[in-house]
Amino acid sequence: MLPVKTRQSAPLHTRTDLRAQAGLDIAAALTTLLADMLALYMKTKNFHWHMSGPHFRDYHLMLDEQAGEIFATTDAIAERARKVGGTTLRSIGHVHRLQRLLDNDAEYVTPQDMLAELADDNRRLASFLRSTHAVCEPYGDVATTSLLETWIDEAENRSWYLFETTRAPR
Repeated sequence: MLPVKTRQSAPLHTRTDLRAQAGLDIAAALTTLLADMLALYMKTKNFHWHMSGPHFRDYHLMLDEQAGEIFATTDAIAERARKVGGTTLRSIGHVHRLQRLLDNDAEYVTPQDMLAELADDNRRLASFLRSTHAVCEPYGDVATTSLLETWIDEAENRSWYLFETTRAPR
C-alpha cells in the first residue's frame, strides 16, 4: 500500500519586522480600504458606461481615466496587506460586507448627478485613506503611509476634476 500524502497548508503569516498586532491592524484597514476602492471603481465604470448628454465624450473619457487610476491601486493595496502578514478580500460578497461607499443601481442618473456623486465619493475616499494612514503611522509602517499619501492626492485630484465639471460657467 502506498503512503497517503497529506495536504500541507502554507502558513498565512508573512515575515515582516512589524509586530504581529501591527500586521493584523494594518491588513484589516487595508482590506476595508480595498473594498471601498473596488466599490468606487465599479461605480465609476457604471457611470462611464451609462453617461449621456452633450458632454458625453469628455465625461466618458474622464471617467474611464479615473476608473483606471482607481483600479491601479487595488493590487498594491491587496499585496501590501499580504506583505504585512495579513490576508485580504476573497469575494464580491466580502467587498459588499466591508464597503463604506454606497452603490448606485438606479436605472437612470443624470450626468451632473453622476459627477457630483463621484466627487463626493472621492472626498469620502480621501478621508478613508487618511484614517488608514492613521492606523499605519503609529506602527512606523512608512511603506504603507507613503503609498497612502499618493492615493490621497489622487483622490483629491479626481474629486476636484469632478467638482469643476459640475460648476456653472461664469
